[in-house]
Amino acid sequence: MNVLIGMICLVLGSALGGSARYFVSGYVARHMGETFPWGTMTVNVTGAFVIGVFGALASAPSSLTASPDPWLFAVTGFLGCYTTVSSFSLQTLALARDGEVRSSLVNILLSVLLCLGAVASGFMLTQWLGA
Repeated sequence: MNVLIGMICLVLGSALGGSARYFVSGYVARHMGETFPWGTMTVNVTGAFVIGVFGALASAPSSLTASPDPWLFAVTGFLGCYTTVSSFSLQTLALARDGEVRSSLVNILLSVLLCLGAVASGFMLTQWLGA
């Protein structure tokens, strides 16, 4: 029964995370332009921030997110489908193949630095708030 509940949490989180990624990425791309992958970067940075929050929350022994089902729903399911390394990789390759080598390198550098900064910020903010 625990495995079934875990799978339901994972499937629901994945469906919601994938839907959120579709809408957020599309919204940002429509408003910022599609020549640079701003939508994917926005999704990955915001997802990194939220996973930092959940990582900090899970480090508290009495935390709800330290138990398997909420973690499966929020982190593995929702954030796993919300963030995307595959889209980042394909868009970076497309920029490079189209002769936009500088843009592809900027995408790599900004994505890595912003995502690492976001996950650290989420973790530190959560700890600072005492959660």
